[in-house]
Amino acid sequence: MREQLQNLLEQRVRQYVSQTRSEIHDCPFIEKTKESCANRGADILRTTAEGKITKEGKTAEGTEVFYKAHYQYLIKQKNAFLIEERIEERKAEFYKGILVEDNEINLDFLGSPKIETNEVERNQEEQDEIEGDERKSFRYDRMKAVQYAERWWNDYNPAFKSFDVDCTNYISQCLHAGGAPMLGFSNRSKGWWMRNNNWSYSWTVANSLRWYLPNSKTGVRAKEVNSPSQLLPGDVICYDFQGDGRVDHTTIVTAKDAEGMPLVNAHTTNSRRRYWAYEDSTAYTPNIKYKFFTIVDDY
Repeated sequence: MREQLQNLLEQRVRQYVSQTRSEIHDCPFIEKTKESCANRGADILRTTAEGKITKEGKTAEGTEVFYKAHYQYLIKQKNAFLIEERIEERKAEFYKGILVEDNEINLDFLGSPKIETNEVERNQEEQDEIEGDERKSFRYDRMKAVQYAERWWNDYNPAFKSFDVDCTNYISQCLHAGGAPMLGFSNRSKGWWMRNNNWSYSWTVANSLRWYLPNSKTGVRAKEVNSPSQLLPGDVICYDFQGDGRVDHTTIVTAKDAEGMPLVNAHTTNSRRRYWAYEDSTAYTPNIKYKFFTIVDDY
């Protein structure tokens, strides 16, 4: 039975691709990606997709199946070619072996774990105490940060705890792989760290990392810049989808496109070399605001 369902889902994701090619708008996710490419003078030359079941169970009406759809886009921009990859989490329902419903699980809408605003403020206020006790310098190795981002974009390093909302945890791991030292162990509202199945807010919560990076004076820290074109591989972008002042998502720059604009990797909706603006995200709104951070070191 599982093999039959797997075959049906494979047919379904291949159908998305063929429908997009024939301009049948049954897959808004892919259509939005096409629009995003067109807006920057790029064309999708080829799309491939495959589905893999992650969980299934019986319901009163039939069978419920959770699966991952892995999309790959071959994109041409000017004379450059690149491959963008993305994992879409979906849920399908079958009745007597017939697919009756298939919907995306909108992970981008999950945002990041919520903490109280006063916890973020306390985190900022206590930086001087941390820095006085644990002054640490480092040289940021951007290549190692990007290599880590590429290795783990669609997987989870068992050396670290993973989360359903994993975007900032993944970015913190990338920064740490680039040489950024952990600081402020044991108190979640202090520093930036993960150890012994415990972690700071700044390590795992998008809104907390957004405040930590520009306010830290030692260890990992960053300078805010005005334009994404100023970012380098290994730098960080923060996303406030609703434009309400609270950051929901974090990505790391892993490459530049033919126009010199960032391509990013991310977790939660696992993505590789995705265009930075997220115009094709399910969480995108016209009110979206971005924060662009370039990592600085002591050398």
